[in-house]
Amino acid sequence: MADAEKSLSASAAAGASYLILLQLLSRALTFALNQILLRFLSPELLGISAQLELYSISVLYFSRESIRVAVQRQAQGVQTVVNLSYLAILAGVPLSYFLGWLYLRADVPRVPFFVESLVIYGVACVIELLSEPAFVAAQQKLLYKIRASAETAATISRCLITCGTAIWASKSGRDVSVLPFAMGQISYAVVLLLVYTLHVQSSIRTESFSLLPSKLQSKPTEQQPYLSLLSRPLTQLSISLTLQSSLKYILTQADALLITALASLADQGAYALASNYGGLVARMVFQPIEESSRNLFAKLCTQVTEPEQSIANVAKSDKPNESTKKENPNIRQASRILTTILHLYLIVSLLALSLGPHIAPLLLRLIAGSRWTTTSAPSVLATYTYYIPLLALNGVIEAFVSAVATNADLYAQGLFMGFFSVAFAGAAYLFVRVWELGGSGLVWANCVNMALRIVWGSWFIGKWFRTNGEGFDFLATLPNAMSAAAAVAAEAALRSPVGPAASEGFVGQLLRAGAIAAGLGVSILFFERNFFIQSYSMLRPKR
Repeated sequence: MADAEKSLSASAAAGASYLILLQLLSRALTFALNQILLRFLSPELLGISAQLELYSISVLYFSRESIRVAVQRQAQGVQTVVNLSYLAILAGVPLSYFLGWLYLRADVPRVPFFVESLVIYGVACVIELLSEPAFVAAQQKLLYKIRASAETAATISRCLITCGTAIWASKSGRDVSVLPFAMGQISYAVVLLLVYTLHVQSSIRTESFSLLPSKLQSKPTEQQPYLSLLSRPLTQLSISLTLQSSLKYILTQADALLITALASLADQGAYALASNYGGLVARMVFQPIEESSRNLFAKLCTQVTEPEQSIANVAKSDKPNESTKKENPNIRQASRILTTILHLYLIVSLLALSLGPHIAPLLLRLIAGSRWTTTSAPSVLATYTYYIPLLALNGVIEAFVSAVATNADLYAQGLFMGFFSVAFAGAAYLFVRVWELGGSGLVWANCVNMALRIVWGSWFIGKWFRTNGEGFDFLATLPNAMSAAAAVAAEAALRSPVGPAASEGFVGQLLRAGAIAAGLGVSILFFERNFFIQSYSMLRPKR
């Protein structure tokens, strides 16, 4: 059993490694793309591109998010999840039209090719959704290499098309506005569809399934599929997750919605730049770990999460259920892995909180140039470093919740998230309108929202493990006291610029900050050496 647990952990670690490498390459290419485009675009055009990206994210999220979570939650055959993925396509077509229609009825920016770009983004969304059957098949078979190759090729295509179109327009004297972004987006969708489909078909030809909808064979004791195509349990779970994912989306994208409604296009561009750079680490590292860990927690814990054993039903008692008093090695392994990830995230939080507010504005000036230092982007980016640790912690906590929660638990979470949305709106009004903090105020409001979600998720985790006969030690997730002391010392050193380097201007400040950051990194590696050794031993594949 121990070898099986270790093998599962190693597989999850390998999957996370592939996704992290994918995100590193993807974000590196996107980062290079942004640096080139910043030479050709104004803050206003960058703000409009952020609005188009929000439209695309909205269509894709509402169409496929609940289905992606559902197929990870339950062990089903490949054909079952392929059939279910077509619901995302059926939902995406009218949704792309409806959201685009709503957008055009609002205050449309008066720039060339905006309507054409919006239409292209809508078509790109539908094309990208057509790759869902191949995506869920690859996920079900843990074929992370296919996902890495597909998304890498699509990202390279988007970068080349976007940059090529922008540079051609600049040299030829044509005003194409945001059209390069639209052309890059549709090239991304087309390449993604082609690579996914070709690789999945060639990699699993021996499997008895099709990427087209096919009738499901069910046992007499099982529930009959809807229309002989859709698994009833998966379909019902997807519907239950829809409300929860909708609330989560509103909370996640509320900052973009508010900045679009309250700020000028120039301010939107500055905020988009700061939030993109600020979330770079979260998207490159934390998001792949979140996706992989959700898959792992679902495999370890799904067998013990019965509908009648929801946290909502046992909230009045801290005693384990009679049926779960016997020790379960899978639950113990899930507790160990979750503790390890949270410990690692809190170590990263020390680095972010102590170094980020001081180093981020310097890096922004180095990367984006002095043109952006006169905007609100540096202060927003400095504030965003306080948000990153909360974003990371909430990501893995909600990954666990989504992997084990029953329908009753998801309903309870939805009620709490409704309350959190009210709290976020109130905090945003206070920070932005009353205290006039602008983009930084939106970041602080997001911190309030994320902190509330972490509190609820932590309560859920503690209650779930107690219910299933395995305690969860939150104190074990905390970093070493010496690591925390080193972080405080580094922050104090950055806050009090003294010595010869302080008088050498920007270069001196950058070198001094880099030296302090390196010293803190070495100190944390030393103080946390036992934790890193144990983590490597736990995740190392068995040979």
